[in-house]
Amino acid sequence: MENSKILIENINKIHTTEMGKDRIKRNLEIDIDVVKYCKNKILHANCNIYKQGKNWYCEIDGIKITVNASSYTIITAHKVKKDLIRN
Repeated sequence: MENSKILIENINKIHTTEMGKDRIKRNLEIDIDVVKYCKNKILHANCNIYKQGKNWYCEIDGIKITVNASSYTIITAHKVKKDLIRN
């Protein structure tokens, strides 16, 4: 298991594409700056951050954010059912 501090230390590198912005807004039903929103969620003390394969996964408040581990691109974010959240 990778140290979640790596993602936190690189928080300023986190970004997404235009398609990613549209997808995240649609999936989370939000109409705000998605990068800022996701960064705030990732930095929250209760965020469960883990690395699996080439991606970081961040789970908090019933959502799951997927970030590419090498480019720090937010790939997607979506709502998850409570029973699917990893502990």
